[in-house]
Amino acid sequence: MNKALVFADYAVFVVYFFIVAGYGYWVYQRKKKAVTDTKDFFLAEGSLTWWAIGASLIASNISAEQFIGMSGEGYFVGIAVAAYEWIAAIALIIIAVWFIPIYLKNKIYTMPQFLKTRYNETVALIMAVFWLFLYIFVNLTSILYLGAVAINGLVGGESLHMLMIGLAVFALVITLGGMKVIGYTDVIQVGVLIIGGLATIYLALVMVSEKFGMGSSAIEGFGVLMREAPDHFHMILSKPGPDASQEYINKYLVLPGIAMYFAGQWIVNLNYWGCNQYITQRALGADLQTARTGILFAGLIKLMMPVIVMLPGIAAYVLYKNGHLPQLEGGSKDGAYSAILGFLPSGLKGLSIAALTAAIVASLAGKLNSISTIFTLDIYKKYIKTSADETGMVWVGRVTVLGAMVLALIFTWKDLLGIGGEGGFTFIQKYTGFISPGVFAMFILGMFWKRTTGAAAIAGVITGFVLSVFFNQFAPEVLGHETLFYTAFPNGKGGFEIPFLICMGLSFFFTMAVMIVMSLAGPKVNPKAFAIDASMFKVSATTQVLIIVTLLLLTALYVKFW
Repeated sequence: MNKALVFADYAVFVVYFFIVAGYGYWVYQRKKKAVTDTKDFFLAEGSLTWWAIGASLIASNISAEQFIGMSGEGYFVGIAVAAYEWIAAIALIIIAVWFIPIYLKNKIYTMPQFLKTRYNETVALIMAVFWLFLYIFVNLTSILYLGAVAINGLVGGESLHMLMIGLAVFALVITLGGMKVIGYTDVIQVGVLIIGGLATIYLALVMVSEKFGMGSSAIEGFGVLMREAPDHFHMILSKPGPDASQEYINKYLVLPGIAMYFAGQWIVNLNYWGCNQYITQRALGADLQTARTGILFAGLIKLMMPVIVMLPGIAAYVLYKNGHLPQLEGGSKDGAYSAILGFLPSGLKGLSIAALTAAIVASLAGKLNSISTIFTLDIYKKYIKTSADETGMVWVGRVTVLGAMVLALIFTWKDLLGIGGEGGFTFIQKYTGFISPGVFAMFILGMFWKRTTGAAAIAGVITGFVLSVFFNQFAPEVLGHETLFYTAFPNGKGGFEIPFLICMGLSFFFTMAVMIVMSLAGPKVNPKAFAIDASMFKVSATTQVLIIVTLLLLTALYVKFW
């Protein structure tokens, strides 16, 4: 494997950089106002088209942890990891039909604003501070670190610090132009991501076909994968029996078969796509039909993402198992994607690096804009300078972008948070997963149950976090390995463990129960409850067609790979 880049690789990457930067500057100049206000800077003032919203959702979602982490899980477990992407398509339908109308009708621009409107300022402030810490010290740091590691794994010999700085500067160039620039440049970023990703997997399948003497055919290469690794092409893992190997149990702990479809898989997706400033911000400035179409467009793109971010891992597994990928040191799943890319020809390696950079920079830009939005609108304007005018808040927003990036660089510089130690994908899942059940319970009950109270919301967040920690860390020892609610499996480290997605489901179930019981003590209709009527959720013919197409494609995929 040759990691050295040649002129063609550099040329492809430079062209990509100047296209994105140049287009971003053109969008900024063409659409800028004489006086930029907060709605324009943070929400693009409704100027994003449906295709820009959809592309921006995907660009913000796919980053280094998906390329490296999901490819690694593809190597280890197989196609079952595609559930994260394919269930997201259904989650996006739910968000488009039921969540977005509530946000738009109540003129919600930030998630803390939702909590203040529905509950009270205490809940809003607590969660605003929490989200700022999460976005800066978990998301920004992990995206920067994993991005630099991933690119370094492709080119070799580069300084991680210099790569981090380069990614940070590139993201800042886009972010400081506001949401319009982010949204429209994300269209190019997604185009590069998809073209580069498809080119990578096509050549990987051709390489598999050639290594197994089947000629230079990507279709034959896919057939080789299914023949050589049939266990990697099942969406549903069976529950481990008494004779199951530790390796299979470890796979089940990551993706616990059919059980995860009744538990954490929905919480992960609905909380991420529907209760997350980082994601929903793209649609909050649009009208309902544009927002719905953009979200459903993103759902259709999600259906194809496993081909780009997961299938290379299966290809790496088959090649390594048959001695055709010796450079994959020790069969490490985290090195699967880089090992595959190492075989790309000149020029295409540059395209793959551009695709990876596009994913990283788009995610950084989206996260920075959300950090800036929450701090400026929910903290600075409310508690620091209530008299701040529109121009002043936009200036504060830009300063916040710079400050957040500097903080992320400081904590990433020597990996102070230990991202590399436990693996970036695990790092993100761990720190966001503990809080997700409580946050999602607070949002779902706040939207659709008029009795939910502010006290119940605070109790729900705390209960969800405590229960998540309990079920993940202590339940098998305290309650035993077999209970009415779950089965704990040996984790290969001398202890027992409940699958992470099952822990999330248990935490969510008990948190909902606590919130419901607490709210029953209040009035039958909370004065701050949202007014909801059936007409809000009616969908147009276009929306119906998009939903039906998505469900048909998803059904076909599950029938094929069940």
